Amino acid sequence: MKNNYLQIPLLGLLVFVFFLCSCSDGTNTAQKEWVDPLNETIEQRNARMAWWREARFGLFIHWGVYAVPAGTYHGERIGGIGEWIMRNAKIPVAEYKTYAQDFNPIHYDPKAWVKMAKDAGMRYIVITSKHHDGFALFDSKVTDWDIADASPYGKDLLRPLVKEAKKQGMKIGFYYSQAQDWTHPGGAKSGYEEGEYWDEAQAGSFDTYLKEIAYPQVKEILTNYDIDILWWDTPYWMTKERAELLRPLISLRPGLITNNRLGGGYKGDSDTPEQHVPATGIEGRDWEVCMTMNNTWGYKSYDEDWKSTEDLLHKLIDIASKGGNFLLNVGPKPDGTIPQASLDRLAEIGRWMDVNSESIYGTAASPFRRPWWGRCTRKELENGDTRLYLQVFDWPEDKLLYVPVNNEAVQCYSLSGNGEKYEVEKVEEGLAVYLTDEAADEISSVVVLDIKGSPDVLNQNITPNETGALILSPEQSDLENRGYISSNHAKLIRQPEFSYITWKETRTWMEWPIEISADTVFDIYVTVATTSADNKIIIEVGEVKKEFHLPDTKGLDSFQEVKLGTINIPGRAATLTVKGDGDEWQECYMSNVELRPAK
Repeated sequence: MKNNYLQIPLLGLLVFVFFLCSCSDGTNTAQKEWVDPLNETIEQRNARMAWWREARFGLFIHWGVYAVPAGTYHGERIGGIGEWIMRNAKIPVAEYKTYAQDFNPIHYDPKAWVKMAKDAGMRYIVITSKHHDGFALFDSKVTDWDIADASPYGKDLLRPLVKEAKKQGMKIGFYYSQAQDWTHPGGAKSGYEEGEYWDEAQAGSFDTYLKEIAYPQVKEILTNYDIDILWWDTPYWMTKERAELLRPLISLRPGLITNNRLGGGYKGDSDTPEQHVPATGIEGRDWEVCMTMNNTWGYKSYDEDWKSTEDLLHKLIDIASKGGNFLLNVGPKPDGTIPQASLDRLAEIGRWMDVNSESIYGTAASPFRRPWWGRCTRKELENGDTRLYLQVFDWPEDKLLYVPVNNEAVQCYSLSGNGEKYEVEKVEEGLAVYLTDEAADEISSVVVLDIKGSPDVLNQNITPNETGALILSPEQSDLENRGYISSNHAKLIRQPEFSYITWKETRTWMEWPIEISADTVFDIYVTVATTSADNKIIIEVGEVKKEFHLPDTKGLDSFQEVKLGTINIPGRAATLTVKGDGDEWQECYMSNVELRPAK
């Protein structure tokens, strides 16, 4: 056992200064809200965050001893994500440690890994230095539960990766599980109160664990490695006082970027929505979606539920169009190889980025809501004009794009294709772009539209039609998918006759921006296909909230328009939300929601 020779110095009184700033113009250099214990100025923070806001796309790597069982324990497939197998199967510490003898990454190639990320168009890497099982991928002097002492590989995995990232011009960061540790005595455990455990070997003081394991290990990685990001995770049992023990360590590495998962109320530099893309982004904060390619972070041999390249690229574009970053994960095998399915998708994403990366790097959020044809990113040009990158997922059959801005067009051309130039005309709906060719890319064809000055966006709220009705179509909705499994997320299905949204779980909801001039009582009609009469939905507009039951239409191929009841909506601009409720929820499909003035 190694000596815990890294002692904790007496900490002087730190004054924690809180700044609250909001995004000014939506550009990627705008100041945003953060908690700053090091008394950083606005200008200093913008300079520190500049590369991260420019990058937009990074590689997450979850790698550790959990790759050895790969989701199976004593011949039984264990539910949940692969790196949680010790917790989910309640594997005893001594038994779990035996897996390290089979963790021998002889095929690990840091140069190839960095090149893989770079070729995919990624600008930074974050790798697990220690996950919740407590196993360190570096040669820690704090414990012998690490790659150098507990595995046949016998040497540091992180140092060569950091060196290679710097050599190839990539930023690199370490994930570190500061609270959860299922192996070292006293570490936090999800679902357990302090002092509880599933194995006597885990018994101990959490505060002692923080002082003797977490603090000195964080000090090690910030002192010994030239990293750009420290990615905290799962702040179980972390009070403000406990977080204050670790937080000052970030001063050891000037320029370090941290996230919001330390605990104790500290928000860090970025929010971290996991496995879902916020429907309308996150206002006033830097943010980064972290997501898997299948359903697991750490390698799980039988998880073949892979997202398609199209899905992953659309997510990257969607995130950039809302002003966020995308941290996409791979889970290497114990021998140091990366699953072929991951390699294939990264290579395919890279081919698209080779042509279109200009529309991702350094862009800001779209000035307008999601259009039916795809997404939009933007850049402010040096002369004060604005460049809009129209990310066309669905190439219109009539070859006509409407862009809801009231500016004069400067130029318009294809980025994805052969540079074809397009005519633009000012119309009632904004700017009409007349396309002349076919889609240049099956996943997203990028059309560049330069406009004079800053975007003058037309009102995109849904207003009553000539009969006074509000027609809320699936194409116009913002989908919020909070479920962990991507295959359960709601999806827009567009068909020639009508479109609809698949709705599998109640952690999904739909939003529409509406605007009416006076308080109005509406009859609510929905077009749905269901197999159950137990589905309950909740419709909310501001403080107004009403519950309704959906009828059983006898099949997902049997759409019916049904009247649910009435709702009184105040006269103003607001967001109308439709949520599911109830334990008995069954998959259903939702098409139009119509609000007709009650008679």
